[in-house]
Amino acid sequence: MIRGVEVRRATINLVAPFRTSFGTETGRDLLYLRVVGDEGEEADGWGECVAMADPGYSSEYVDGCEDVLRRFLLPLVGPATTAEDFHAAARGVRGHAMAKATLETALLDRDLRLAGTALSAHLGATRTRVPSGVSVGIQPDVPTLLRVVRGYLDEGYVRIKLKIEPGWDLEPVAAVRREFGPGVPLQVDANAAYAVGDAAHLAALDDHDLLLIEQPLPEDDVWGHAVLARTVRTPICLDESITSAEVAAGAIEAGACAIINIKPGRVGGYLEARRIHDLCVARGVPVWCGGMLETGIGRAANLALAAMPGFTLPGDTSASSRYFRRDVTEPFVLREGGIDVPRGPGIGVRPIPEVLEGMTRRVEMVPVVSPRRA
Repeated sequence: MIRGVEVRRATINLVAPFRTSFGTETGRDLLYLRVVGDEGEEADGWGECVAMADPGYSSEYVDGCEDVLRRFLLPLVGPATTAEDFHAAARGVRGHAMAKATLETALLDRDLRLAGTALSAHLGATRTRVPSGVSVGIQPDVPTLLRVVRGYLDEGYVRIKLKIEPGWDLEPVAAVRREFGPGVPLQVDANAAYAVGDAAHLAALDDHDLLLIEQPLPEDDVWGHAVLARTVRTPICLDESITSAEVAAGAIEAGACAIINIKPGRVGGYLEARRIHDLCVARGVPVWCGGMLETGIGRAANLALAAMPGFTLPGDTSASSRYFRRDVTEPFVLREGGIDVPRGPGIGVRPIPEVLEGMTRRVEMVPVVSPRRA
């Protein structure tokens, strides 16, 4: 039986600043949940919130997620609540996908630990190692970019993603393609930095044989992406726009995307992520798993998702050392161009106690009572 949910706030520094079109990250303001039961610590379930400190990438931010969890989502959890129970009950709370995903993942981790089942097996994964790409932030200049990209290729990453924005797009992309040749899988991510009126400019990227252009327009402009897709030959991939299986179906039907990036935190958790995967497989739309600078707790769960059969493109689930000098779990290591999927029950990893304590700013146990209806 569930006794309570531990709410933990922590911080971790990045090994280098990570700049995108919406800002620069130098560290992570972390929110972890641990679902604690009577069965012992090995059965406790962990979840990591992917929201950032500020509402730049998303309208959600980590302090807001904690508030929503405390006021509206944790009260939905009772002594016997499962992840499926919570998923159904949380439909009564509009939005707040990242907050929902944090608690649902912790419950799912606990459910699967009790059942002795790995998350990858529960989701229907077919691979034991996931090909790993890397996301390269906006750099101070092109020579620095080329040096950074070369370093990642030397480490063994099998795909390069370049963050772009107006004023940092055609020149750096052309330079990377020229320097490393046509054999390097290359894609770009705009994080919604452009407008439909930039279609002709973005079409100039077609000359560089890119795998895809990720989220060029604002997240609510699905129709604009459909218009853009008729101008640009490079496949359009949606990220921020995809918040549910229903939204994904509409975007595919509208011709707004040929590829989808599934981020569990953005869609409310791994149960909804599986629905989107299954929809895309049925529609013949490739998917891949994006990243949100997760520590090992979130990274482990993403690897389980990315091992499903529809994930045919390398994702952003890079090695721990890409972002952190010391991860909160045992580090994930790049090996032969990929990262091994955890095989243990649940998400397959646990925090290292002394590392977790060293990162922690505050921690509180919230007891559960009979759940209320949303």
